[in-house]
Amino acid sequence: MSGHSSHSVTDVTLPHLFRPADVAKALGCSEWWVKEQARQRRIPFTRVGGAYRFTAEHYAEIVTVFEERPVWRLESVPREPAIPPARRDAKVPAIQLRPKPPRRAKRSGSAAAAA
Repeated sequence: MSGHSSHSVTDVTLPHLFRPADVAKALGCSEWWVKEQARQRRIPFTRVGGAYRFTAEHYAEIVTVFEERPVWRLESVPREPAIPPARRDAKVPAIQLRPKPPRRAKRSGSAAAAA
């Protein structure tokens, strides 16, 4: 009887390891960027023999990490005015606003009067 298992290493399905260049091409970015993100520990990776390697699961997680979701803003939803209901019905007289004359006009007017 042999001391070896009936299963060999070739029977086990090993995950394919992708190089940074492969991941960069799939993401549409530079190989440097992929390596830098791995070095900064911002993305998942495996380090084999001092080189960065990525599985398909790593790639899927990288895409998820950098995914941006839409931001729903309340300003885009039409709302009721912030006036209390009691004051909405009250007749408030409109105030007529008048602009201040520009400073330049004051100076030139006084300079013309002095001459």
